[in-house]
Amino acid sequence: MITVRAMKKADVRAVYEIEVLSFRTPWSYRSLMGELKNDVAHYTVMEKDGEIIGYCGMWVLFEEAHITNIAIRPEQRGSGYGKQLLHASMRAAASFGAEMMTLEVREHNTVAQKMYEEMDFMQQGRRKRYYTDTGEDALLLWNRNMHDTIEKNACLGEAYLLQLETFLKGE
Repeated sequence: MITVRAMKKADVRAVYEIEVLSFRTPWSYRSLMGELKNDVAHYTVMEKDGEIIGYCGMWVLFEEAHITNIAIRPEQRGSGYGKQLLHASMRAAASFGAEMMTLEVREHNTVAQKMYEEMDFMQQGRRKRYYTDTGEDALLLWNRNMHDTIEKNACLGEAYLLQLETFLKGE
């Protein structure tokens, strides 16, 4: 069973592990812990049969949500979980008042770019040499109408709908 819920302090160790497995320059454990105290930060975790297999962090400021990081455990990739998690994050962002969402993606990460394109993100800029580890550019992607994307992809939410609703209500 797949569930999506708010990240808790007890989840940060598993989230950090996925972060390290997923990124060349991972956020530190301390930074992830700090996000729990950041009023604009909202982190969700995705569980499969009780194990955290992914997470998404975002900052919501007024009508904009910015994905800070999103990752699925390497052995769970390719099963559509990233798209489900992104959909859940869009729903959460909308519940906090966001109407649009943005993120950066490595210019050579075509797998992620394909997923973002399927979720209606469009390239709206480029950050030159954004990634200091490789000097790679970041593509700046925007979804300017999350509500349409959420509705269009409603079938993605069926597996975790009850858990997400609980998260959105703050229970």
